[in-house]
Amino acid sequence: MTGLHGAHAVITGGSSGIGLATAAALAARGASVSLVARDESRLRKASVSLKSRGASVRTAVADVSSQAEVEEAFSALEASAGPCDVLVTCAGQARPGEFLELDDEVFRRMVEVDYFGTLHAVRAVAPSMVRRRSGSIVAISSAAAVLGIYGYTAYAPAKFAVRGLMEALRDELNPAGVHVACVYPPDVDTPQPAEENRWKPAETAAISGAIRPMAAEAVASAIVRAVERERYAVYPDRSVALLAALGPLAAPFLRRMVDRRVRHARRARA
Repeated sequence: MTGLHGAHAVITGGSSGIGLATAAALAARGASVSLVARDESRLRKASVSLKSRGASVRTAVADVSSQAEVEEAFSALEASAGPCDVLVTCAGQARPGEFLELDDEVFRRMVEVDYFGTLHAVRAVAPSMVRRRSGSIVAISSAAAVLGIYGYTAYAPAKFAVRGLMEALRDELNPAGVHVACVYPPDVDTPQPAEENRWKPAETAAISGAIRPMAAEAVASAIVRAVERERYAVYPDRSVALLAALGPLAAPFLRRMVDRRVRHARRARA
């Protein structure tokens, strides 16, 4: 079991959504939290909210797609609060759309933010954790990294890359005493889905049906349990866990279901 009381936890994308909920959950366990995000105003609001609940909080502004900005932010935070004991990489973007209609820049941005944004943060803390033979690295992937989804040809590959990174990293860092975890959340009730809905194809909405987004706090609780119990694969939603467990066995059935819903959506649009 990993103790969180007195630990220094750094959360990228910590100003809202899963990141802010995770910061609150870690602080409730006695961790000192540092938030990293692009928007200084949202960071200030997040900091005030957490401090009102008694949390010890620091913030740093950085675009996670920039390795230089990430390194500068982490260096400042560690100079203030000590080495990072727990890293949770929540910063990310999702931009749905039809493959043939998306600009090249969208594909590039998804990889830069979702994959390299994760990689830069991990690279910033892993050497120190290995030297100390302790620490926890948690990356937020996606249910879209368990099964690719219509309309997410830019987003899903970036999250599959996060999955591949963490699977390989787990095997490398485990002998050094560093815990590695990868989280596969479904749709979560954060500001992100509202932005996605501006671009989401009708077929994508038809596939997801009436599934209600998960609460960010529920995902945060799963993350904290994974850190404390040193688990690798984290499935906050049972349906995603079932999908991951069944794997190729379920794929033919799921593809037929997807094809059927796509046909229905296109007929309705026509």
